Amino acid sequence: MEPHNNHHVDDVSPSEIGYGHFGCSHYKRRCKIISPCCNEIFDCRHCHNESKNSIQVDPQHRHDIPRHHVKRVICSLCSTEQDVQQVCIQCGVCMGRYFCSKCKFFDDDVSKNQYHCDECGICRTGGEENFFHCNKCECCYSTLMKDSHHCIEKAMHQNCPVCFEFLFDTTKDITVLPCGHTIHLGCVREMQQHLQYSCPVCSKSFCDMSRVWEKMDEEVASMPMPEMYQNKMVWILCNDCGETSEVRFHIVAHKCLSCKSYNTRKTQAASCLSRIEEMAGTIEVVQNNLLSSYIQQR
Repeated sequence: MEPHNNHHVDDVSPSEIGYGHFGCSHYKRRCKIISPCCNEIFDCRHCHNESKNSIQVDPQHRHDIPRHHVKRVICSLCSTEQDVQQVCIQCGVCMGRYFCSKCKFFDDDVSKNQYHCDECGICRTGGEENFFHCNKCECCYSTLMKDSHHCIEKAMHQNCPVCFEFLFDTTKDITVLPCGHTIHLGCVREMQQHLQYSCPVCSKSFCDMSRVWEKMDEEVASMPMPEMYQNKMVWILCNDCGETSEVRFHIVAHKCLSCKSYNTRKTQAASCLSRIEEMAGTIEVVQNNLLSSYIQQR
């Protein structure tokens, strides 16, 4: 005897036939699109863009699909070509449980909580109630950031500073650094694996580095400079607070007098430092060792 929870095909609504069995690696959907730019058939716009921008394609012929210009689709179940719509005119199947007529977008996986943002002009995921549109940044951010995020004009209309993929319509997770610059979450994690903890755009620290600075205080104190260099001064710019300071030169690092950060750079060096600065490679080694020690203690 068959178990009670088994469903026969006859029990499935005609509009739900084929659910979860069609689509591509980007979206589950029961239709294909006809690209208006090259009149070819693809599962989705990402499939088109990956194909037409591959290294095998002549650079002069590479292009992205104008997503809002898609006018025709093909049902994956009955192969009927038709205008963009949610339900197939021939077999009556639902070609995407989520459907946006503005973006010409279909997706059977509604667990993403898709919604259309008129200001962005595209569909986003995560639930409309969980996001707000920032007019200055020109993108949607989590409501948790509404009163605290640092606005940067067109922050999302840029390439990721690590992998250079355009961020505005990427399908990967994005994070906003405290400085306001946007970046793929995966790229941030990769930076951390390589002991990089500052924004690749503005160089501000993007996490609490106070324990690292304390370790560097100890390192500087344990490594006194030769007498002839003890009174040599250099001007530095702090990447974290933007203040300039005149401080004593040290081979390990220079501490900002304003915010106590070691995330600084020299802007004007004192004379007679050429010989000791031949040891500059030591700085990176020491700092990386301290960062590695900090990670292991977290």
